[in-house]
Amino acid sequence: MAEVKTTAPFAKFEWMIAWRYIRAKRAEGGVSVMTWISLVGVTLAVFALIATLAVRSGFRAEFIDTIVGANAHVTVMRPREVITDYDAMAERIMAIEGVQSVAPLVRGQSMASAFGTNTLADIHGIRLEDLKKSDAIVQSERTIGDIDRLPEGIALGSALAANLGVGIGDRVEFTIRSGAITPMGRSTRVNAYEVVFIFSTGRYQIDEVRAYLPFDQAQLIFNRDGAVDELEVRLDDINRSEELKQDIANAAGAGIWAYSWQDRVGRYLRALTIEDNVMFIILSILVLVASMNIISGLIMLVKNKGRDVGILRTMGLTEGSILRIFFICGAGIGTLGTALGVVLGCLFAIYIDQIFSLVNYVAGGGVWDPSIRGIYNVPAELRLVDVVKAMSLSLGLSWIITIFPARRAARMNPVEALRYE
Repeated sequence: MAEVKTTAPFAKFEWMIAWRYIRAKRAEGGVSVMTWISLVGVTLAVFALIATLAVRSGFRAEFIDTIVGANAHVTVMRPREVITDYDAMAERIMAIEGVQSVAPLVRGQSMASAFGTNTLADIHGIRLEDLKKSDAIVQSERTIGDIDRLPEGIALGSALAANLGVGIGDRVEFTIRSGAITPMGRSTRVNAYEVVFIFSTGRYQIDEVRAYLPFDQAQLIFNRDGAVDELEVRLDDINRSEELKQDIANAAGAGIWAYSWQDRVGRYLRALTIEDNVMFIILSILVLVASMNIISGLIMLVKNKGRDVGILRTMGLTEGSILRIFFICGAGIGTLGTALGVVLGCLFAIYIDQIFSLVNYVAGGGVWDPSIRGIYNVPAELRLVDVVKAMSLSLGLSWIITIFPARRAARMNPVEALRYE
């Protein structure tokens, strides 16, 4: 009795037949148009998924960087009271492991005026050496002027300076309701300062109101003689703010509150997380719909190649070989589409600034308004985990759904397939 020889799975001839079927013209019983539609669909779906995940990650990172970079990681305050022993309190907080710096801060609201324009300003009185520790203020690419001249004047946010129409060397008047109490109410105090430094934190909502005054000047105009409103604590690791805020409050003393940057923007971050998850689910459905085109094309291919399947089966090919041939057809389209989508998505995330600059130029400007968006450009952060998630989803869907029409072809009865031939 002759020995029946078997071939290894995914043998060379299986790849050759699959490749021939994929590139076959419609006149030859192929579905080349459907193949291209499936390929383009998977490519665009994966591209959209990676691009969206990159932009969402960029928005989250940009939001945290701009918020935390220009504000305290942990804020220490005494409710409805000022802090008088701030130097001793700062020393006790600095003794905690993980605390990078502690800055006494005087805060108040004021009306800023220049060249007939009025707008609200959020004034921070701070020492020069403490302000220099804020990277978002001193290391921004949009800074103008000399921060070392802060004791001689005032530092303004870029949007605030633009709204007032002032530049370096101009003078700005600040009207503050912190004067003496009279029978007519609290009197106002007007002070004028020279603009010596203009900064940009990267977040428009901060830049349009933030102003920094020398520490002693802020104490004087806000009646904080020997006192401050709060302490600005910066940590080595911002992610430890929730862990350390109670230790900071205990070190500060009785009656002191400490709240972290996550307490201020926690709801927004949770909303971003929910939005990210929903967006991933929606785009996953888009990938699924694109993958369904592979099924349509593969079913048409199986139907058109029924005679070929019958001949191959009579020549000795097993059901497994037929299944693998059609699986290679469908999975190959899905794999190639996924690879192209990953490349396009990564290129989009890497060159997003140049792409939006081109779009802005073609549209004549005004595509991105920082006063509405809150940030100055479209951020994108390409993360390996997002790319892997997109690849895994696309490959998993395209490979799994390919199995069903491939099994249908493998189980085709060769006698029935050749009956009417």
